[in-house]
Amino acid sequence: MGKAKYERSKPHVNVGTVGHIDHGKTTLTAAITKILSIKAGGSYLAFD
Repeated sequence: MGKAKYERSKPHVNVGTVGHIDHGKTTLTAAITKILSIKAGGSYLAFD
């Protein structure tokens, strides 16, 4: 029996953030994650 074919129904996007220490990379990523989870109906865990 062969493996089932995996169908990609959603596009994948890789995002990289580069910046100096204490310049808000984590804060920016947390904000983007929060907005996307609200729009998509997912869950969000606050980063404090």
